[in-house]
Amino acid sequence: MNFVADLHNHTTASDGEYTPTELVQAARDLGLTAVGVTDHDTLNGLDEALAAGKEAGIQIVPGVEVSLRFRREFFTGTLHYLIYIPCALLDNAEFRQMASDIFSQGRGSGLVQARVEAINEEFGPEGKTPLLQRPLTTAEIESLAPNVTRRHFALALKENHGLDKAQINSLIGNDARSYVPSGIDMHQLTPLLKKYPQLVRVFAHPAAGSFPGESLYNEVLPPIEIVERLMPEYLDENVLGLDGLEVHYPGHAPEHEALMAQWAEKYGLMMTGGSDCHDRAERPLGVTGVSQAELEALLAHLL
Repeated sequence: MNFVADLHNHTTASDGEYTPTELVQAARDLGLTAVGVTDHDTLNGLDEALAAGKEAGIQIVPGVEVSLRFRREFFTGTLHYLIYIPCALLDNAEFRQMASDIFSQGRGSGLVQARVEAINEEFGPEGKTPLLQRPLTTAEIESLAPNVTRRHFALALKENHGLDKAQINSLIGNDARSYVPSGIDMHQLTPLLKKYPQLVRVFAHPAAGSFPGESLYNEVLPPIEIVERLMPEYLDENVLGLDGLEVHYPGHAPEHEALMAQWAEKYGLMMTGGSDCHDRAERPLGVTGVSQAELEALLAHLL
């Protein structure tokens, strides 16, 4: 391996196959000196990971991968933002509560509320394109299931509002004007970043959407041209701000990794990297990571 630490990985605290302890043990067995634990929109696996790291003699870099939703004329979808957290800050109950409250708005009831508001804004009786006879409510959606899916929106719109299939798709399809992707709006994250400036902010896998051909790491990410248009918003210190760019990534083609390194130099950002491990076979640990110098640059911001 030409790297010493793998800084982007998931556990059973979100959608990974490894428990936090198993991930740490696997990193130790690979000979890594440090491993990042960055579950989607939750800090819940970090305490176990830190305890396992102490037991295994490997440094844990605590973090979280935050889902950010975008509704722009040129892009509607979700992008990811890595936040690395000083260990001492994890002992701060106020920080943990504030972070949890903000992250939760991007899924569950928070996301249902955002989607209902967007539908009413566009298609409600007072909307831009009136289609509903009365406003849609979160209560009628959430009464259908504890974990709401698109199917429950469709059911409520059919049974309660009398819409046909084509009309329903125009309200809740991915290309609908009212579609709200999962994740939080970047402005919802601003208060946390302002209150805790010791957090390290990294743009996750910015070029993965331009990988040539099939890639398990591509998901539904936009091409690099879209990311480049969004970069000024990420760099805006009044909203998010960036300290680093995830350059080393399994879903970055060599030419894109080189381009990301140029971006990091251009904007004065640290270079980070990781495997985005989710399981043992298809998206494993230890595919890529950072050099000793890159690791030390990150840790210098966290200590």
